[in-house]
This record gives sequence, C-alpha cells and structure tokens, in this order.
Amino acid sequence: MGMTMTQKILAAHAGLDSVEAGQLIMANLDLVLGNDITSPVAIREFNRIGVDGVFDRSKVAIVPDHFTPNKDIKSAEQVKFIREFSMEKEIENYFEIGEMGIEHALIPEKGLVVGGDVVIGADSHTCTYGALGAFSTGVGSTDMAAGMASGQAWFKVPEAIKIVLRGSLPKWVSGKDVILHIIGMIGVDGALYQSMEYTGPGVASLSMDDRFTIANMAIEAGAKNGIFEVDEKTIAYMREHSTREYTVYKADEDAEYTRVIEVDLSSLRPTVAFPHLPDNTRTIDEVGNVPIHQVVIGSCTNGRIEDLRIAAKVLKGRKVKKGIRTIIFPATQKIYLQAMREGLLEIFVEAGAAVSTPTCGPCLGGHMGVLAAGERAVATTNRNFVGRMGHPDSEVYLASPAVAAASAITGKISSPEEVVGS
Repeated sequence: MGMTMTQKILAAHAGLDSVEAGQLIMANLDLVLGNDITSPVAIREFNRIGVDGVFDRSKVAIVPDHFTPNKDIKSAEQVKFIREFSMEKEIENYFEIGEMGIEHALIPEKGLVVGGDVVIGADSHTCTYGALGAFSTGVGSTDMAAGMASGQAWFKVPEAIKIVLRGSLPKWVSGKDVILHIIGMIGVDGALYQSMEYTGPGVASLSMDDRFTIANMAIEAGAKNGIFEVDEKTIAYMREHSTREYTVYKADEDAEYTRVIEVDLSSLRPTVAFPHLPDNTRTIDEVGNVPIHQVVIGSCTNGRIEDLRIAAKVLKGRKVKKGIRTIIFPATQKIYLQAMREGLLEIFVEAGAAVSTPTCGPCLGGHMGVLAAGERAVATTNRNFVGRMGHPDSEVYLASPAVAAASAITGKISSPEEVVGS
C-alpha cells in the first residue's frame, strides 16, 4: 500500500522506508516552536530534564505574541521568564517587540519552515505550515520541552482525508471561505486525528495566503495536520523567504484515505460561522439580519497582506458605521510596513478603524478588543467558542476579511457585494 504526503514525511524523519496509519514512531524535528503562553510551562519542564542546552539553537523558535505588548504584570513576568531562557540558551529565533509578529505568519516569513519539514509547536494552529508541504502540528508544552531537549517527538501516524479542489474562487471569495465551507461540511470532529491533504487542479488557483489560511484551520476540524501539494507557487515562496533546502513529497497513487472530498471552488459563496462552533456555517445569502458591535481583522488566520488589501478595497472611501469598533492588526512587522507603504493603513484610519501592532490579543480575548456581555463581533480569526473573545455571553462570528470589512460599514453581517458591488 502506498503512502500519503504526511506518511512519507514522517517515514523519512523516522528513518523508515514506510509507515502506516496507526503506527507509533519517533521522528526527528526540524523546528520546535513556543509562545508566551505555552513556553513558560515548557521551560520549567525542560529545566527538570537536566540538559545543558537545547538540541539545536537554530531549530527552536520562541515568539511572545499572545499578550504582547504585555497587557499586565503577569504577562510581563511571563515574557521576562522566556526572554531570559532564550538569551541563556542562545536561541537564535527569539522574536519580540519590534521584530516579532504573530508566530504562524512570522515563522514562514522568516524562512524557518520549508517543504518536507517536521514541525511541532505548543500552539494548536502550528498546522499552518502545511501550506508549504510540511508536516506541522500542535502539541502540549511537555512535548515542546522534550522536543527542545532531544530534537525528537513521538507520533501516531494519522489516517488521511483527500480533499480534491477544482475550479477557481469567484470574486469576494477567499481561502477563509474554503475552509469554513469544508468544516461546515464535515464538522469540528470530521477529521479527528487525521491529515487533511489538499490536491487537485484547483490548488494552483489559490494564493499562498489562501493556503496558509486553509491549513491554519485544520485543527478546527479536529485534524492532526493539513497539508498542500507543493507546486510552483510554493517553491517560489520558499525560495523568496528561505535559503534552506526543501523536499517535495507527493502522495502515491495507491495511498489509502478514509474518504475523498471534492470541492468546486467556483461554486463557493462568502461563508460565515455562527456561534459557538466553526462548523455552524451559513453562506452570506443565508445570514439574515445580524447587528454587530465590533469587527476584528487580523490574526494568524487572516492578517497577511492579501487580507489587508481586500479589507482596504472594501473600506476605501467609506466610513465605519458609528458605534462599530473596528480593529485591524497586521500579522507581522514586515506586513505592517508593506501595508503602510501601499497606503492601506491610511485607508483604515480614514475609514475610522484602529490599527494595532502585531499581536494575538483580540483573537483569544486577551486584550485590545475584549467583548462585553451581549456584544457581537465579526472576526477573521479561527475560533468562536463560548467566551473566546471576552464575556461568556458575547458572540463571535467567523468570516473573511471582505465580509468583515463590509460588516464594519453597515453595522451588520454583510456581503462585500452590498457595499462595493459585484
């Protein structure tokens, strides 16, 4: 029996000719990642192991991004703790204020992941790097500690779902709509501990930013990882951002999948996930009248330059509706600078939006946009669980940057077609 993309990567990193679903393996790691919430726990566990240093100073990355800029004394102490550890252990890829970004946008931008890598991160959205043809998955802080010490991690080889993409996206439809459509179809546990493997002629029509968004939300379907076939766009991205050698793994013709899903990209509509799960989806045509109080555009899901461009296209020359708080946060310093040079930040400010430094704060109700009881937000983030962005009696509606920007103008969940036209 042949192997999937994920299985081939894991076999190579385990030093095996082949692996099969359900097999337990020990694999070598190309990158171990942590942030300001998960790293303190990992560091304490690391110190208990008793090794002198991390397995490879260039293969550990720590990015304080959730409560930074620090919102209070506790978050400041946490970052101080991981900063001192990173300096002591001479970790090369420690990124803080002024050079940092949201980790899952920053890591690919810095060229720290390429196709064929195995990456673990103490953050569930580490699956983002599957857009580059890497196996990347979220783990607990203790696994991060063991990975930093040994350069290895154990895995149960996942089964896989084959997702065949055809056609190309219509206007105002993006990667966010693709993944919300798929999650709405299969459910939040529809890919439980499985690999979501994207293939088909439609992949070529998706930008890299679209692919990062889709891979980012694999965990919202319960998946172990999401991964795209490497093509010319992937290779061009890796060559632009990294000097490392990449490896392309393609699934065998006789690879085994638990199911095959066909998606016609050209048939998709802007899609919104209603509270309180990402699979509670409706197309924009089914939304109805849903007044809102806040709009958040950014995050590791939708804070990249294409996301900001599409938001600016909707907001340009228009005003955010009075009383609608609109917060926009570019995912990295580089993206922020590019948006500034392109005039996007001026468009946002003139429209009445607030522009933030890169941070995860609003996404998890940490700071800079926390919701009060009874408030509703449209967010381009990845989770809309009860209390995710603030008070347990608030509501979060997940959407694309285009829908979020249009909603900011009208004060209710809206299609960009209503605001800009088709």
